[in-house]
Amino acid sequence: GSFKNTYFDYKSKVSNECPGNQWCIQNGALFGRLDCFIDRCHDVLDLTNTIIQFSKLSKVEIGGTKGFTLTSTIHQIKCDFQTAVDAVKNVEYDIMNIEATQFNSEYSEFRKCVKEIERRLGAVIGLALDDCETVY
Repeated sequence: GSFKNTYFDYKSKVSNECPGNQWCIQNGALFGRLDCFIDRCHDVLDLTNTIIQFSKLSKVEIGGTKGFTLTSTIHQIKCDFQTAVDAVKNVEYDIMNIEATQFNSEYSEFRKCVKEIERRLGAVIGLALDDCETVY
């Protein structure tokens, strides 16, 4: 952020103070790799936050008449999530290397798995609430 802001500040100063000698560098050529790296950092941060959130599933216990079955389903969801994490974790390349473009498809597949797991988790929570007679 601040590197690019400093560049744009000085580029603006040059265009105002020296209109005949402006910087003719395309921003995409100058910041392309930096932008790709920042995007990769955001993806890895999202991946990490998702892992932290879903790690809490191992502590979930559901009561009620269907509690055992629903808790077993939650544990299966946790195992499925761990399988998706392992697929990203066990890649043969450095995930911070922006030239490793296969990360994009691996990450996209991970996000698809997470969406499916969230849908399944929502269904389990709905069933748990339906089974609870004291919630209106």
